[in-house]
Amino acid sequence: MKSLLSQRWIFKGLMNVYPPYLFTGIKVKYLSHDFRHLSVVMPLRWYNRNYVGTHFGGNLFSMTDPWFMLMLIQVLGRDFKVWDQSANIEFIKPGKGCMSCDFLITDELLGQIVQQTETGNKYLPKLIVDIKDETGEVVAVVTKVIYIRRKQDR
Repeated sequence: MKSLLSQRWIFKGLMNVYPPYLFTGIKVKYLSHDFRHLSVVMPLRWYNRNYVGTHFGGNLFSMTDPWFMLMLIQVLGRDFKVWDQSANIEFIKPGKGCMSCDFLITDELLGQIVQQTETGNKYLPKLIVDIKDETGEVVAVVTKVIYIRRKQDR
């Protein structure tokens, strides 16, 4: 039986009113039916700008957390443990205007996960996402390390 959160419209709706995102202006703009593509946006507002009039770095980082983990949980199903292990953000330039980022789970990544976890070993892929401004220029680059392991009690 699938969980309630596996229904795309419920997942998207709940995440858009989740207080840490609601009060920063972060919104899920798009979620594919198979949970393999997700787009997030965050417009610059009076309540999410810093002293110099640009996006808070913490809010930019929040745009990227926890999407890869949640997407992989949905895509891989109950036979896998999936968790965020670590993350790093590199700021390229100040974030002005509406920020966006796209998260993709590719066939290649899924094949690597299946292969690397076949014998019960953990797999720690590094997944990279760019945070872009309205013109498509990269404002920050986030590298996420995701812990993935097949559950032993299958």
